[in-house]
Amino acid sequence: MATRESNEDLRRLIHEAAWTLDQFATAVNRVGTEAGASMHYDKTTVSKWLSGHKPRAPVRGFALEALSRRLGRPVTHEEAGIEPDSTAGSCTPPGQSLDTLETLINTGKADMDPARRTVLARSLYSAALAVPAFQDVAGRIEHQAQGRTTKIGAGEVATVRTMTARIADILDELGGTHARPMAAAFLVNTVAPYLRAAAPENVRQDMLAAAADLTYLTGWMAMYERAHGLGQRYYLKALELAGAAEDHVTYCRTLRGMALQAANLRYANKALELANSAAEAAPKAGPRLHAFLAGQQAHGAALVGDRRLAFDRLAETEAALSQADNRRDAVGGYDQAAYHFHVSSVLYALGDTPGSITAMQTSNRHRPAMERQGRSHACGLLAQRQLEMGHLEAACATWNSFLDDYERLSSSRADEHFHKLRRRIRPYLKNAHARQLSERAVEVARRKAA
Repeated sequence: MATRESNEDLRRLIHEAAWTLDQFATAVNRVGTEAGASMHYDKTTVSKWLSGHKPRAPVRGFALEALSRRLGRPVTHEEAGIEPDSTAGSCTPPGQSLDTLETLINTGKADMDPARRTVLARSLYSAALAVPAFQDVAGRIEHQAQGRTTKIGAGEVATVRTMTARIADILDELGGTHARPMAAAFLVNTVAPYLRAAAPENVRQDMLAAAADLTYLTGWMAMYERAHGLGQRYYLKALELAGAAEDHVTYCRTLRGMALQAANLRYANKALELANSAAEAAPKAGPRLHAFLAGQQAHGAALVGDRRLAFDRLAETEAALSQADNRRDAVGGYDQAAYHFHVSSVLYALGDTPGSITAMQTSNRHRPAMERQGRSHACGLLAQRQLEMGHLEAACATWNSFLDDYERLSSSRADEHFHKLRRRIRPYLKNAHARQLSERAVEVARRKAA
């Protein structure tokens, strides 16, 4: 009978991380939960791994990601003494082996397929993943149109821009569950062939920029739908496409989206780091983009507890927005609703719940009527904060507004808010307002399931 060799490589990494075996197990469980796996490992399991037992295939990726986050650097299978799993493509850090276009096509195809989308959505978000600097990706995508007869011009670029704007409108009105598969299908079936077609250099650059914008939007939708590993994959491809197009604007918008993702996952230092990188990548930004980036810097500063910097960035945001015109871009736009949402986020992170409630109410007053998805998220947050303050009837009124939008939306983020509504209102059913809200929620759930 073969004897197992102890895994001293893994033991050294756990020691470097200054973790107990229980703490390492807890970190692995957390990563697994983010990826949609329910795990309850403890020190007994880790002891078995150290004695030579191999972790189950998906858990290998979870363990490496936990160590990478703790140590602030990528940890490889070889370094951890863990055999790679050849079937766990969803756990491989995005973009390590294939070129930008091929990786984007593979991701988009999987995102189009309902049978594969759930697995893809559970791919891991990597907090330790290195983000390429603009100068490292500028002009790096090689054109491969030699010998091809297909040609594109300005009309095809306009088609991609128009479709991106239309998908953004569908996202706002109906939710990401409908919009993201459309975006993925358009990326694979139309944009990818355009990127491989023959074109004058100026048209090729414009097409790369348009593709970067659509890929950024697709990543934002995945992030918003809580498919964080998938969102990160799209974001990294958007950075590479934007770099190839020498498009600073989309590059820094994408970094800002990655900062928001890190903030949503409570990686405060990473959120501030990415927000600062986004601002630094756009030194000549116009006032609206400047506000867009500074607002995210304010949120990042608040998350790390830097009150002074947070309010300085908010003042900078307000000043820049006051200088902007009235135009609102479909993708990556920034307006008064977005500004006051940032104010609310900053105040809440700094412990001022009443102030965050007032700011969120102001944000909703500025929000366009058809922007259901953004308003549903804002109302979900607002109602929870009102309940935290003991304002039950106000929370019920806000949740009723949320339900007005929720009935028309297909969005996992909105579903999450709906489940929180039903759970958090349960202890208050003796109150008539709470009881009416609960009964309405039951009816909404019935209609959406029908």
